Amino acid sequence: MKSSKPTHPPMTQFPVENDCLQVGGQAITRLADRIGTPFYVYDRQLITQRVAYLREHLPEDLHLHYAIKANPMPALVQHLSTLVDGFDLASAGEMHIALDTPMPAEKISFAGPGKRPDELAAAIAAGIVINMESSTEMDRITEIAQQRGIRPKVAIRVNPDFELKSSGMKMGGGPKQFGVDAELVPAMLRELTQRDLEFYGFHIFSGSQNLRAEAIIEAHDKTFELATRLAEHAPAAIKLLNIGGGLGIPYFPGDQHIEMAPIADNLHRLLPEVRAQVPEAEIVTELGRFLVGEAGLYVCRIIDRKISRGEVFLIADGGMHHHLAASGNFGQFIRKNYPVVIANKVKGEKRETASIVGPLCTPLDILADKMDLAKAEMGDLVAVYQSGAYGYSASPFNFLSHPLPKEILV
Repeated sequence: MKSSKPTHPPMTQFPVENDCLQVGGQAITRLADRIGTPFYVYDRQLITQRVAYLREHLPEDLHLHYAIKANPMPALVQHLSTLVDGFDLASAGEMHIALDTPMPAEKISFAGPGKRPDELAAAIAAGIVINMESSTEMDRITEIAQQRGIRPKVAIRVNPDFELKSSGMKMGGGPKQFGVDAELVPAMLRELTQRDLEFYGFHIFSGSQNLRAEAIIEAHDKTFELATRLAEHAPAAIKLLNIGGGLGIPYFPGDQHIEMAPIADNLHRLLPEVRAQVPEAEIVTELGRFLVGEAGLYVCRIIDRKISRGEVFLIADGGMHHHLAASGNFGQFIRKNYPVVIANKVKGEKRETASIVGPLCTPLDILADKMDLAKAEMGDLVAVYQSGAYGYSASPFNFLSHPLPKEILV
C-alpha cells in the first residue's frame, strides 16, 4: 500500500552519474577528496540559470537586486554582480564585499534596524542608498552627513499595514522592529524636507520564504497601492521603489515550487499602472534565497555508524554548528527534515531508515531524523540540498570549537 505521508519534491538540479551527485560537472567524491569535508559547494551555472529564468518571466523594466544576507560568499557575490542590477545589504561587512565588485555604489542599498554610527558613516562615504528605519536614524544620518559635508542618498523603509500571508518569516504588518510604520511615513517625509538629504524613495518588505503565488500577488497589489499613496507625500520624485521579495524555495516534505507564471502576469499588469504614478522610479524586486538557495549543497562525511536500541545513527563530521537551519534550530517550530541523500549512493541498492547526526555533544545536532536513505557506511558522504542560502553564514561555528567548513564556487 502506498504511503500518504508527504515527501520532498524531487531535487533534480544536480545530476547523478553512477549513483553519485555531480556539481559543476564534477563528482561530489572528487570535490571531497580535493578540499576535504565538511564543505559548502555552490554551482555558478545554477545561479546563472535562475537569474535567466527570472529575466524571462518578469517584466523587463523590473530591476533585480540580490540580498547579500542570503549568502555573502565573496566569489558568489562577484559572480552575481555580473548578472543582477543591484545589491541590498544588511551590514558594513556586506558593504565591503559589495563594494569590491563592479556594482556601482548607487545601485547598492543598506537596510537594517540597528545601523551603528560607523556603518552609517561608511555608507554615506561610499554613496550608497541608506534605507532609514526610524526618525532617530534620520537624525544620526543628518548629523554625520553635516560633519562630512556630504549629501547622502536616503530612502524610507516602510513597515506596511499588511503582511505577506503564509510567509515563513513575516517582516511587515503589526508592530515590527523593521522600518517606519506606514501611517507615520507622511510625517517623516515632512520632516525630511528640513534636512539636507537626497530622498530616493521607499523600501517595502512584507515577508519572505513564501511558496503561495496568490499570497505574493496580494502582497504586490497592496505594496504598489501603498507606495503610490505614500508618493503623494514625497518631497521629490521617487527614484527607487523596492517592493521586496518573498519568493520561497521548497525545503520540507509537502512543499512545492512556487508558480512563477501568475506572479509574473500580475506584475506585467501592475507595472504600467505604477509607472504612470511614479514615472521616474526604478522599481526593484529584492531576492536572496530564491536566487542562490537551490544552487548549494552542504557536504559532510560519515565517521561512525551505530545502532542504539534498534535505530541506526550515522555520525558525521559536520552538523548543527555548520548548518543551523538544516538542524531545525533556525526558526522551525516543529523540526522537519531538509532533503538529504547519501551523496555517493543517491539511490543505493540497499535502503534503510536512519538518522544523520553531527559530532556535537547535544541532542539538537541532527541533520536527518529517521529518513529513508541508502544504507551508508563510514567514509560515505552526506549531502544536504537547498543549502545555498542561510547556511554557512547563519550557523554557530564556534559552538564546541570544531573546525570550520570550507566554501567553494564551481
